[in-house]
Amino acid sequence: MTLDKIPLAGVIGSPIAHSRSPQLQMHWLKTMGLPGYYIPMDVMTKDLEEVIRTLPKQGFVGVNVTIPHKEKVLDIADLVTDRATMIGAANTLIFRKDGKIHADNTDGYGFFENLRANAPHWNPKEAPAAVLGAGGASRAVVASLLDSGVPQVFLANRTRIRAEKLADDLGHRVKVVDWVHAPNMLDEVNLLVNTTSLGMIGKAEMRVPLDGLRPGMIVNDLVYTPLKTKLLEESESAGCTAIDGLGMLLYQAVPGFERWFGQRPTVDSAARAAALR
Repeated sequence: MTLDKIPLAGVIGSPIAHSRSPQLQMHWLKTMGLPGYYIPMDVMTKDLEEVIRTLPKQGFVGVNVTIPHKEKVLDIADLVTDRATMIGAANTLIFRKDGKIHADNTDGYGFFENLRANAPHWNPKEAPAAVLGAGGASRAVVASLLDSGVPQVFLANRTRIRAEKLADDLGHRVKVVDWVHAPNMLDEVNLLVNTTSLGMIGKAEMRVPLDGLRPGMIVNDLVYTPLKTKLLEESESAGCTAIDGLGMLLYQAVPGFERWFGQRPTVDSAARAAALR
């Protein structure tokens, strides 16, 4: 590869300074000896389409997309995968050589791979799962759980109507539970996933009573700032398998990196350390 063809990728959002993706992607490029750069870009919504259509001309092969642009990019893309359509959002764009913009959503893949890596004993067909939250991340998680064969997903959100919309979109195996009754979900499930921002630094604490947690359950909090949330601390105390949200960030990045730079990266302790720097 000649020097004037060094591939560029990046992440688009607003704000974007908090993103850990640049440290991770540059770690992979460096350790794999690949040419390329990964650049964070703070882009306002009004400029989004213009920026995206300009990037391929600047040598970009693709970008990750984060809040608040994940839904909007579906209208800009020329090709959208079935899973991105079903979830209603994209987090990965590939700029193809034929000039078309290809949109995908790898959040569900990242969630499931993180779950498999940290709870290899989990059998998705064994029992229902419980999910807190009904935003974009929740849609990816619920779709992934349904694909894996989970018999039913109990879904609780602080605004019930949003949960009902998600259930309508994803099918009858999603059962909506009132937020005040969320603790009751724990009686029937072997997996609890928090997709809300509750417990994140600067956000409200998780106040859902967790008396129903029991040894052998798996609890995955998508929050990774802090790495060990109050939810995960209580889960560990109850004898559960507690999984933080950083792994999902790492695994969701793998498919995009492979498409952009031509080699599949490895999620390991070094990649995790790079993302935390």
